[in-house]
Amino acid sequence: MKTEENSWHVYIVCCGDGTYYTGIAKNLSRRISEHNSTRGGARYTRSRRPVRLVYAEPADSRSAAAKREYQLKKLPLPRKKELIDTAQPPLI
Repeated sequence: MKTEENSWHVYIVCCGDGTYYTGIAKNLSRRISEHNSTRGGARYTRSRRPVRLVYAEPADSRSAAAKREYQLKKLPLPRKKELIDTAQPPLI
């Protein structure tokens, strides 16, 4: 059985400046903590803290997560907001 610690996720965070960042992670709660800490996190989010998880979905593999991340990054902002608004709140 897959748990959060050993399965891949695609996620979107809302940054402190209102922009969105999309990424993948194997341990979602640890990754969000990294984005909000002084060490780690993505270069994009370092100057835009704090970040808040607004969307997450599981993926079967790293490859599947990366492909879905690419799809989400290509979405226009209104479609991305629609996806976030219609999804269930992430559980972390």
